[in-house]
Amino acid sequence: AATIGYPVLVRAAFALGGLGSGFASDEAELKALVAQALVNSPQVIIDKSLRGWKELEYEVVRDSNDNCITVCNMENFDPIGIHTGDSIVIAPSQTLSNEEYFRLRECALKMIRHLGVVGECNIQYAVDPKSKEFRIIEVNARLSRSSALASKATGYPLAYVAAKLALGNDLVSLRNGVTKVTTACFEPALDYVVAKVPRWDLRKFSTVDPAVGSCMKSVGEVMAIGRTFEEVIQKALRMVDESCTGFDSERFDEELVHRGQESESWEPVKAELECPTPARIFAIAKAFQMGKTIEDIHKHTAIDRWFLAKLYHIHSVKQSLRAMSFQDLYTSDILLREAKRVGFADRQIAKQLRHSDGSLTPSTRKLSEEEYMGGAVREDDIRRLRKRHNLRPFVKQIDTLAAEFPAETNYLYLTYSGVEDDISLSADNMSCCSSSKASNASKDSSRIVVLGCGCYRIGSSVEFDWCSVSCVKTLRSLGHEAIVINCNPETVSTDFDESDRLYFEELSHETVMDITELEEPNGVVVSVGGQTPNNLAMALHHKGVPILGTHVDAIDTCENRFKFSKLC
Repeated sequence: AATIGYPVLVRAAFALGGLGSGFASDEAELKALVAQALVNSPQVIIDKSLRGWKELEYEVVRDSNDNCITVCNMENFDPIGIHTGDSIVIAPSQTLSNEEYFRLRECALKMIRHLGVVGECNIQYAVDPKSKEFRIIEVNARLSRSSALASKATGYPLAYVAAKLALGNDLVSLRNGVTKVTTACFEPALDYVVAKVPRWDLRKFSTVDPAVGSCMKSVGEVMAIGRTFEEVIQKALRMVDESCTGFDSERFDEELVHRGQESESWEPVKAELECPTPARIFAIAKAFQMGKTIEDIHKHTAIDRWFLAKLYHIHSVKQSLRAMSFQDLYTSDILLREAKRVGFADRQIAKQLRHSDGSLTPSTRKLSEEEYMGGAVREDDIRRLRKRHNLRPFVKQIDTLAAEFPAETNYLYLTYSGVEDDISLSADNMSCCSSSKASNASKDSSRIVVLGCGCYRIGSSVEFDWCSVSCVKTLRSLGHEAIVINCNPETVSTDFDESDRLYFEELSHETVMDITELEEPNGVVVSVGGQTPNNLAMALHHKGVPILGTHVDAIDTCENRFKFSKLC
């Protein structure tokens, strides 16, 4: 440590999730960290601290014939210093130049060939944003946590291919079961953006240090898909916590109230930016609200300016919405379309608009009793306004074939950055996205939507995914089309061959309504995904969506503690 100079990074060998690792700025901290690391591992490595450098990752596959491809590259939103499992991750990388991308790719292929890896592995890089220098952080000669994300993000079945390669198959002879038209020796080309956001439950442990660093503390993660970074980051933030509306400063105000700190002072915001906790993304929103610039925030976080510029655009759209009333938005749909393009939810838009007395001009004359009558704007008001302007999300496939072949995948997502649907949802034309695992469903069979478990958290984990998968398998065996809505890349229910169609989307009222209006299912199953889908039952029922199984009144009686107590 004295030779390479402080600060240094202490890392334990043979450990998952950065267990026993940390940064030491002097000898005393180093001794404490090494003592802790040696409890979990027989050896440690002392690395020079590269805090502030970009962190990137390449997923690489190689067979015994030395065929080698990179399946996906991913970029951490946070710079070096935060474990990848605790960082927001974007795929594909957004801030690398073409030269940088291919230099790292070439290095990855040479490294994996040199090590003799057969199967799937990943290589992690630190890249100096101020020069062309880069370092290899580590190579995992196995599937990792990132492999599940890369597999779901690209539609490339990494675990399946790795198993086949281990048994002696080669990439050229293997077929890609997702694309159906390529061999496994094919590098996916993405025409969309994916964001992974982790979930923490640190508030459940009052003595745990809330700071995030080189040792992973998150308990789950979500994956959002869209056409813009702004869209996917807002989607993902809502997926992690259903009470969140998106990239909003109010979430950081709530965090400061929980800590008992002043919400209008710059000091706690600055402290959060420099020493991050799970609330840092919302502290950035708060800093923008307080008038701080992209350069100010970059100085305190070392987050790439490209990401901060995109977040500032979300802030700018929000500020424009706050200057408008519902009537203003009614007469001009330009801002509404831009807000939806950058990932604003209907309830998020409604929350930003100024309250008004509801007085109507001839151009905003009330069309029905359900129309906006003044006061606080509701989510339903924005939904009706969208429909009036013929503004709806388009259904897109996870297309990794760069238009060389027709996409066949049943991986779907919704986006407002489109002009047409990638698939036809009519009963006579669904073959373009049918699953590779044959279903007994005929074109006249009923469509059933199954709501998945969403993000893993303490109290809701893999058991609900098992329930969802069991439900889907049963539905398909009975001849129904099973359509899954879920946002968790760590689940079996989001595998390409488990359902007839998979929507990698939010488990929110708005999104489920959008999908049910497109699919026109015979029913929706809310009872197999845990609390998150169960909470949607009443609102969906009131909108005429058929809920299968227990009647929503019975669900409400059980969930509503006041009603439940009256049963006695």
